[in-house]
Amino acid sequence: MEITPQTKNHYLPSIADLLFFTILFYLSFYSKSDMLGDGDTGYHIRAGEYIINTLTIPTHDMFSFHAPPLLWTAHEWLSEVIMAAIHNAFGLTGIVVFFSFLLSLAHYLLFRILRGYKSNILWAIAIIVLVIGSSLIHWLARPHIFSLLLMIIWYYLLESWHYGRMNRLHLLPFIMLLWVNLHGGFLGGFMLLGAYLVGNLVNMLTASPPERGHYWQKCRQLVLTTGICLLACLVNPYGYHILLFPFKLVSDKYIMDHVTEFLSPNFHERMPFKYLLFLLITLFAVTKKRLDAAELVLVLLFTNMALYSARYIPLFALIVAPILTRQASWIQDIPENRITLFFRKRAENISKIDVSVSGYIWPSAAVLIVVIAVFFGRIHHTFDEKTKPVAAVEFLLKEKIAGNMFNNDEFGDYLIYRAYPQYKVFIDGRLDMYGTNIMKDYYKVIKFEHDWEKIVSKYRITWVFFDSDSTLSRYLLKDTNWKLIYSDKVASIFVKNLPEYRNLIEKYPSVTPYIPEDTPNARR
Repeated sequence: MEITPQTKNHYLPSIADLLFFTILFYLSFYSKSDMLGDGDTGYHIRAGEYIINTLTIPTHDMFSFHAPPLLWTAHEWLSEVIMAAIHNAFGLTGIVVFFSFLLSLAHYLLFRILRGYKSNILWAIAIIVLVIGSSLIHWLARPHIFSLLLMIIWYYLLESWHYGRMNRLHLLPFIMLLWVNLHGGFLGGFMLLGAYLVGNLVNMLTASPPERGHYWQKCRQLVLTTGICLLACLVNPYGYHILLFPFKLVSDKYIMDHVTEFLSPNFHERMPFKYLLFLLITLFAVTKKRLDAAELVLVLLFTNMALYSARYIPLFALIVAPILTRQASWIQDIPENRITLFFRKRAENISKIDVSVSGYIWPSAAVLIVVIAVFFGRIHHTFDEKTKPVAAVEFLLKEKIAGNMFNNDEFGDYLIYRAYPQYKVFIDGRLDMYGTNIMKDYYKVIKFEHDWEKIVSKYRITWVFFDSDSTLSRYLLKDTNWKLIYSDKVASIFVKNLPEYRNLIEKYPSVTPYIPEDTPNARR
C-alpha cells in the first residue's frame, strides 16, 4: 500500500485526542493532584460502602452523633456506590483516575462538538482552553463530575434537535433516569429544556404565520419530552421529594451565603472565567450575527448563575462554548493583512491534518497506559497530609477519645473516611443535611458570638478537633478549662479538663502548640 501524507496523518493524534490524554495524564500522574483537595470525597466513599453493605439507601444520617438522627436525602447514592466499588478495588488512586477519565472524556466530547461547527480551528482551541481554565476550580473527585459529562451530552442532543441536524430527544428520559440518581445537577437538564422551550415560544410569537406551525410543533415535542423526563425522575429512592431537593438547597440563604463554593466569584483573583465572560460580551458587540432566542435565554440564565455562585462557572463555560464558536463567523470578515493571513493559513493546515485523523486509537492507548500504571503501582494518590488532618486522625485512632467532639467541617469529611464508625462528627460537608440551625451554632462557636459557650454545653461537647491556625484553637490554648493533647501544622486536639480525660492529660502534659511562622508571636 502506498503511504501518502494523508495516510500518515491518519495515525496522528487529533486535537481532541491531544486534549484527552493531556488532561488524563496530568490528573492521573501528577502526584499533587487537586482532585482530592476536597474532603467530601471521603464521606461519599463511606456512604457508598454503607449502601453496598446494607443494601439500603439511607434516609437518616449515620455519620454524626446528633440525636435523634438527622433526616438525610442521599441524592447522590448511585455515584457513591460507584465510588465505593472503585475504592474497594483500587483505593483513592482508582477514584482519582476514574474522575480524571470522566473529565478527559467530557472535554474531548465538547471539543468534538465545537469542531462540528466548521469554524476556525484556532478559535475552537482558544475557546476550549478558556473553558478548561474556567472549570479547573471545580475539578474534584466528587459526583458533580457525572453532571458535567451528562450536561454536555444532554446539551448536544437538544441543540442538534433544535437546529435540525438530528432528532434524538427520545434518549433524554433514559439519561435522566441515570442522572437523577447520580447527582442533583439533573436540574440543569430541565433548565436546558426550559430554555429551548422559551426560545421556541418566542420564535413562534415573532415568526410569520406560515412558520408558526413549525415552532408550535417543536414546543409540543419539548413539553412531551419534559413530561416524560419528569416521570423518569420519580424512579429514585425518594420519589417526588428528589425534585424538591435542589430548590430547597438553593433557597436556603444562610447556606448559600456561608458555604465557600456557593459564594460569588472573586474577580480579584486570576480567573479565566472573567476572560471568557469578556470575550462573550465583546463578541456580541462586534458580530452581526443575531442570537437565536434559545441561545439568548441560555446565556442570560447561566451567566446569572455563574455570577451568583462560583460553583456554576463550569456549567456557564460549557454552555457558552458552542454559542461562541457558532458566532465566530465574524472572523472571516476581518480584512486580510499579513497577520490575519498568517493565522488563517495556519488554521487551514492544522484543520486539514485534524480532519484526516480518524479512530479512537490515541484515547484508547492513553486509557490503557494509565490502567497499566495503576496495576503496577506507578500511580499513587492519597489525601494531602499538608492540608488534611492525616496525622491527627492517626492519633485519634490510637487514643480512642470518648465523648462528643466539635470539629472543623472539612476535618469531619476526612474523619468519616478514615475513622468511621469509631468516631462520629459534629459536622461535615453535608451542610444541606445539617441545615441552618446547626450551621448557625457552628459559626457562633468559631466566631465567638454571644453565648457561644452555651452551644458547647447544648451539644455536650467535651473535646475539640480543629485547625491549628484558627481563632478557636488560639483561644482554647489560653483557657484553663481545656487542655491541648495534640498539635501539628494542620490540626490541634483539645479535651475538657474533666476526670474522664485525666489519663490523656497526664499522658500528654506539655504538647507544643503549632504557631504559624507568619504570626506576630512567631516573629517575636
